[in-house]
Amino acid sequence: MKLKSHGRFDYSALPHRPLYDWPDGRRLAVYVGLNLEHFSFGEGLGAVLAPSGQPDVLNYAWRDYGNRVGAWRMLELFENLSMPVSLLVNSSLYEHCPELIAAYRNRGDEILGHGRSNAERQGDLPEAQEQKLIAETTASIAAHEGRPPRGWLGPWISESDVTPDLLSEAGYGYLLDWCSDDQPVWMRTRNEPILALPYPQEINDIPAIAVRRAGAREFADMIIDNFDEMREQAKAQPLVMGIALHAYIVGQPFRLRHLRRALEHIVANLGDDVWLTTAGAIAGHVEKLPAGIVPGSISGSAPGSAPSSAPGTSQL
Repeated sequence: MKLKSHGRFDYSALPHRPLYDWPDGRRLAVYVGLNLEHFSFGEGLGAVLAPSGQPDVLNYAWRDYGNRVGAWRMLELFENLSMPVSLLVNSSLYEHCPELIAAYRNRGDEILGHGRSNAERQGDLPEAQEQKLIAETTASIAAHEGRPPRGWLGPWISESDVTPDLLSEAGYGYLLDWCSDDQPVWMRTRNEPILALPYPQEINDIPAIAVRRAGAREFADMIIDNFDEMREQAKAQPLVMGIALHAYIVGQPFRLRHLRRALEHIVANLGDDVWLTTAGAIAGHVEKLPAGIVPGSISGSAPGSAPSSAPGTSQL
């Protein structure tokens, strides 16, 4: 029985793919994705922590702790470690706490689109409304940053059937919603292709801590073990390790202490085989690779090109 497929890319076994390197011959690319999020008061979609109606003060205040306290403590940690960050931003934060985004901008961190607010899921919207959500998010970031973002992570990693199409049509080059690989993969859209960049659902503090109830020490150990293992695996082929963080969770003091231990381990073990970078830099490197190297690109096409065929067309 043939099951329904998303049609965005075909199956590709990791060990059977062409080899390539990250810049300077490095094999493991590591990036931190820090989510900065905001709720509409009385309209949040937070975790079920206790019986509560709206306004859900518990979730609203918990989320805002990350913006008021946690993200600033994490900024100090990233500064001390000289660690770059990919900042996943709800655009409503430009009105709520613009100085927080400015603090990360001033250190040169990458800023990605993450919807308008975490009080909505774009997968619930009709196409025209989802298109409006993407357009408004993009315009807000462009107005404050001087250029539109190239990368996107949907609030709650929620997609409709046409989300990659709409993102490509809005000028985005890559998205982080798909967690199906340890390498970037080109996705088909009805417009230009878009790159699916690995974003973790395991080394991610919401699933690990809020859902599976991992402790602070355990989550830090997960980061360390994942880094050490992927560094070994990357000897065989280039890999991407993302670390997905939320300031209201790991910005809590007792968790921050263990996160510091994990990130210090990574920095102390960089070597010449590890590339500590941003999601955007990874995407930029992949875009320059010869066609036929990265899954979804077509052999014989111009370097960096990828298919713009409709879903269902066979590709590598």
